[in-house]
Amino acid sequence: MASPVTGVSRRACLVSLATPAAWLVAPAQAHAGGQLEEPLMDSVRTALSSAIANQAPPEPVFFTTEARIHYLRWLGTMSDRLRRRKPEWEVRRDFLQTVWYESKRAGLDVSLVMGLIQVESAFRKFAVSSVGARGYMQVMPFWTRVIGDGDPGKLFHMQTNLRFGCVILRHYLDRERGDLFMALGRYNGSRGRSPYPDAVFGAQRNWQFSEKPAAA
Repeated sequence: MASPVTGVSRRACLVSLATPAAWLVAPAQAHAGGQLEEPLMDSVRTALSSAIANQAPPEPVFFTTEARIHYLRWLGTMSDRLRRRKPEWEVRRDFLQTVWYESKRAGLDVSLVMGLIQVESAFRKFAVSSVGARGYMQVMPFWTRVIGDGDPGKLFHMQTNLRFGCVILRHYLDRERGDLFMALGRYNGSRGRSPYPDAVFGAQRNWQFSEKPAAA
């Protein structure tokens, strides 16, 4: 299906975003697909609702000095890479700190979540896709009814959007028994097809940080 803004196919947009520098000049429209609303068992609904409702502030906690230094070096490196998208330091810091916190909280690789955000919204807080997905992680509004308080407007709040997105991706990863390729496809509403997972894996390389903390 061609984009109404650029006239190119959605597949072409996803493939181009997978290249290391393409996201810097990505068009303003969000090219995300949408998660599909599926029946949830009561136990799953309760668990997801609980995960969303926990409003702990996004303050990373470190048990060693080495771990904190590792985080600060990661923050500095990622801040430099994100500067062209978010010029203000305070905005970059708050965004990166929240991505780190919510990714770790959901047991997800931070670079994977950053890659997903790059592909989904190009780091735009108020992005809306053609199917109605919203915010950084392009969360479908029905999730606020299924596991939230029913207010889709909150998906434009940074931490709320990142919280929903990470919890939903974790849910899909659990459903696919750890198969990240299939989980990403499910997140995009294109389960079993390769363009979207390949785009996220390509974008993930832009946000990998090789330094290992000296102590766990």
